[in-house]
Amino acid sequence: MELHDVWFVLIAVLWTGYFFLEGFDFGVGILTKLLARNRPEKRVLINTIGPVWDGNEVWLLTAGGATFAAFPEWYATLFSGFYLPLLIILVCLIVRGVAFEYRAKRPEENWQRNWETAIFWTSLIPAFLWGVAFGNIVRGVKIDENFEYVGTFWDLLNPYALLGGLVTLTLFTFHGAVFTALKTVGDIRERARKLALQVGLVTAVFAVIFLLWTQVDSGDGKSLVALVVAVAALVAALVANQAGREGWSFALSGVTIVAAVAMLFLSLFPNVMPSSLHEDWSLTVTNASSSPYTLKIMTWCAAIATPVVLLYQGWTYWVFRKRIGTQHIAEATH
Repeated sequence: MELHDVWFVLIAVLWTGYFFLEGFDFGVGILTKLLARNRPEKRVLINTIGPVWDGNEVWLLTAGGATFAAFPEWYATLFSGFYLPLLIILVCLIVRGVAFEYRAKRPEENWQRNWETAIFWTSLIPAFLWGVAFGNIVRGVKIDENFEYVGTFWDLLNPYALLGGLVTLTLFTFHGAVFTALKTVGDIRERARKLALQVGLVTAVFAVIFLLWTQVDSGDGKSLVALVVAVAALVAALVANQAGREGWSFALSGVTIVAAVAMLFLSLFPNVMPSSLHEDWSLTVTNASSSPYTLKIMTWCAAIATPVVLLYQGWTYWVFRKRIGTQHIAEATH
């Protein structure tokens, strides 16, 4: 296997890790409006992801940096062609981080309610737009002979990509509901399980249609295996959720995300960004990659840094592993 193939796999792993981890905290952010009934319950939801949400975003930064270094042509075409949706995602992530930090800085009802509304929308919008972006990457976009995107923003809003957005939105919400059930106690835990069932059924419909569409359009034998694993894991996650086995349900919803993202990258390879105008104008792992020397240096850096990142993230999750409920929320004092 060539180094550019290895880095395609590594970038796929980074995006998979990002969607697995950031997926549930996007979902929890969305649930602050759908599940929480009062301010203490909203604080419970926010506290479940408070220690980990910023660490989860490390995977996005690493995925973007790895794409820039390993596949500069892919990075340039992607970030220029998808400039507006990626800018919207970036603004949402900035506002979301500020909302987490500033929400409790003042006691006024309006102040806290406005920041909670910001958390909801800045969780929902990226959860949808990531699906739209990856749907377009897999489907192919208007790239000319100079490897430049020549389409418009409206070309990105096609039925396949929009369906991809609905899949990520509902899947992340389901993932977040299962995580909430795993991390909480009391009435909110039971309601999270019930909501997870409802959202999970909707997710299953969208996901099956989207993944079958992908398989028919650009899939092969390997992507078919990933499709079967994704659907089976989602069904198993729903069964485990109904049985009250939140740990298994969360793990299986994570497997669903991993298998679905794996299917998209398997359908994409050896392209990294197909051209819908002419197949010879597609960006591939060969014509979009950096030099072998650059990839070799990156490989050594990744081999050293990756275990450190995994260790400190794993330690963080271990430290904050206990369940919480409204009884653990003290009255705010200012």
